[in-house]
Amino acid sequence: MKYERLTREQLEEMHQEFINFLATQKITADEWEKIKREQPGVAEQELDVFSDLVWEGVLNNVNYVEHFSTQQLFLFHFKDSDIDLIAIKIDNPAVDITTTEGYQWLRKSLNNDDVTIYTSTKPIGKERNTDIFALIQKGAHITQGELYTYFEKLVVN
Repeated sequence: MKYERLTREQLEEMHQEFINFLATQKITADEWEKIKREQPGVAEQELDVFSDLVWEGVLNNVNYVEHFSTQQLFLFHFKDSDIDLIAIKIDNPAVDITTTEGYQWLRKSLNNDDVTIYTSTKPIGKERNTDIFALIQKGAHITQGELYTYFEKLVVN
């Protein structure tokens, strides 16, 4: 398995897609029930393959990922051949940017000496989707890039 199995809730939400997946393998509902009963290992493998296909489809469409911690913010932009990063570090232990108040402080205090903004670019490796998935497993979230775009304008200007 390349990624991780979808949760029960995710699989339930994708019930129709899973039926279509089984149909592409010419597995009917009755056959699926028989496989689950008599060959649970095969059923597990089918769930793993389906999960990887779903993750691959999702990750192929990811352009932006962000990760917040109490004192740092990492904003990633995945382009065709590069990953751009905007990293923001807060050197004030009284500020927690994961809270509304802390984030508001950050927005108002970008020129404060306690705020450091870094930028970086690196080539995308052969395993683009695996790299994105690793960030997600560490707590990052897929976004539409609003924060990245906001901070990119500040950094460029």
